[in-house]
Amino acid sequence: MGDNQKRDRHDEDRPPLSSKKMRPPGVRSVGRALVQAARLHRARTGDRLAKLGLFAGQEQVVQALAAAGTMTMGDLAALLRVRPPTASKTVTRLAALGIVERRAESGDGRVVRVQLTESGLAKAAAIERIQEEVEAELLDHLDKTDRRRLRKLLRKAARGLAEAAGAAGQTTEADAEIEAEDDSEGLAT
Repeated sequence: MGDNQKRDRHDEDRPPLSSKKMRPPGVRSVGRALVQAARLHRARTGDRLAKLGLFAGQEQVVQALAAAGTMTMGDLAALLRVRPPTASKTVTRLAALGIVERRAESGDGRVVRVQLTESGLAKAAAIERIQEEVEAELLDHLDKTDRRRLRKLLRKAARGLAEAAGAAGQTTEADAEIEAEDDSEGLAT
């Protein structure tokens, strides 16, 4: 029997494809919806950051430094939950753009402190506006209660994943304040 005959015979044994419309795998998955929303959010943010001459990810360094003032490279890497070489590479790129400056600690040249320049402070303000714009787009079709509920549910889901990964208990003060605020407003999940 030739290969074509084998293929034809094999095809005859298969049930016919249903006329039912095929859906992509996981279309009802919460994780898939979350990933899709995150990708779209990141793309919208990335498009706007590009207009500032920044790449996605660099804004996190700028924001961390805007909030903290001056940080060591080690503290910056820990805050961003990246390896020190990753933080160093990003800081090097931002320094080349004149957004950050590095200074060796007097007394211990191995410790490097990073801070924003005047240009960096202006970029931080622009990044804040970009994030507010994208956040408004993201939440445009949700009322105030739904917004708080979504935030609370996402935090709860993230806590569950953190516990499963053995990284539980990494809630920041800001997270705790927001959760307390939501709880005081009687938002139940």
